[in-house]
Amino acid sequence: MAILCFSFRKLAPHLGHPVGIASYIPLITPKQEAKAAQIGQAIRLAARYTPWVSNCFPQAITARLILGLYGIPYTFYFGVMREANTTNYKAHAWVATGRVAVTGGNGFSHFTVVGCYSSYSQKNL
Repeated sequence: MAILCFSFRKLAPHLGHPVGIASYIPLITPKQEAKAAQIGQAIRLAARYTPWVSNCFPQAITARLILGLYGIPYTFYFGVMREANTTNYKAHAWVATGRVAVTGGNGFSHFTVVGCYSSYSQKNL
């Protein structure tokens, strides 16, 4: 609902601290890793049953919110990819923490990171 009601400019400050294109994945404990995997599974399941389109962006926002509630560090990524033999581009959003791709699958293998938001600020890195 937030995506429909608010512009990206209003949502961006709530995604985390902007870190440009410096893609990194926070280290987490095994307990946090298990919880992050559970969260990702629940989001993917819920996305199948929502009455609106729940593609990568709403799933990533949901993951960010839930990980934040549990105090699990995360990085929220935006990426683009040029489609083969065309001039069209695809965009993708995903959230990762530790060894877990919470939402969006392994976005790093197909998309070039163009922006990141982290639960940590630049000064904490």
